Amino acid sequence: MGQNPPANSPLLAMPQGETQPLSIRAKALVFVDPASRALLQYVERLAPSEAPILITGETGTGKELIARHFHLLSRRKGPFVAVNCGAISEQLAESELFGHEAGAFTGATGRREGWFEAANGGTLFLDEIGDLPLNLQVKLLRVLQEREVVRIGSRKPIPIDVRLVAATNVDLDDAVTAGHFRLDLLYRLNIAQVTLPPLRERTGDIMPLAEYFLGQYSQRLNLPLPDISDAAAAALRQYAWPGNIRELENVIHFAILVSGHARIEPEHLKFSSAAASMARSAPARPALPQETPLEVIRSQLTRLFETNQPEGLFSQLEGMLVREAFEFSSQNQLRAAALLGLTRNEIRTLLARYDLLGQTARGRRDAPGHVANG
Repeated sequence: MGQNPPANSPLLAMPQGETQPLSIRAKALVFVDPASRALLQYVERLAPSEAPILITGETGTGKELIARHFHLLSRRKGPFVAVNCGAISEQLAESELFGHEAGAFTGATGRREGWFEAANGGTLFLDEIGDLPLNLQVKLLRVLQEREVVRIGSRKPIPIDVRLVAATNVDLDDAVTAGHFRLDLLYRLNIAQVTLPPLRERTGDIMPLAEYFLGQYSQRLNLPLPDISDAAAAALRQYAWPGNIRELENVIHFAILVSGHARIEPEHLKFSSAAASMARSAPARPALPQETPLEVIRSQLTRLFETNQPEGLFSQLEGMLVREAFEFSSQNQLRAAALLGLTRNEIRTLLARYDLLGQTARGRRDAPGHVANG
């Protein structure tokens, strides 16, 4: 089998020489599965904007890689800076994010810029944003609103130009209900949301990723590139992958080591016993259709045109598109506009046309410093 995914499929991978890699993060993404291709199109549509992005998904699905892709497509000149909020000690978190002056606290022997200043002109990626302490959430909200930071021990604000991309593997709505996350900060972060499906829901990506990791580790270990047998490939596709892409990488790494550099067979694949048992007992899932979502819509339109449709078909279709985008965006006008590639005024006109503006009365009103929710 080849090392790389198909030539027409983009590959996202961590930069070579990346320092202090997290053991649980995904180091590669491909977009072969229809669900992944739709995700990539959505990301590429949102990337040129300056709106904050909230990326959600299970651990190991590739959230940092998507954040890096947002930065690359944004054409921002500054750096991409990644920070794991869950790895910062609560005592040093404010200094890490916003910086400090010499003598600001015990041990502060010199001036230090924080991560916001380090990312000036570029993108700041805050991973595991749900782990940020509440007192830091207040200060983060102020920085996002004022677009300036104040170092600890200073009164002088420093203007910043940073696009924020945050990520979480927890439900922030539940965190708000539990009192662990501020609702106003969630509004500010959640202008545009990207949800990464788990690997078990994009099975078309499994073998291209397996082949990529096979090539990477064969080269790194200076070993011949082995094949993956049909039986092993079937086992890889059937497995539930609770650890997602990072687990797939580990399984392939182990398989190379124990296969004797020959063909990889099912016995060389070290799966989690509980997850493997669940996969074997679960009914076989039907193969996913190979059509893209737009191809499916096109075929259904053909069926519509071949039948006798009542007048006003265009209005029905337009209304359905607007209504579904609005509901998918949790009745958030800005997110619905981003989904459809429209401006704020254009989406408001369409929402009014289909009597959907009144639904936002249930949500939050537009207000300075808050994300519009309708």
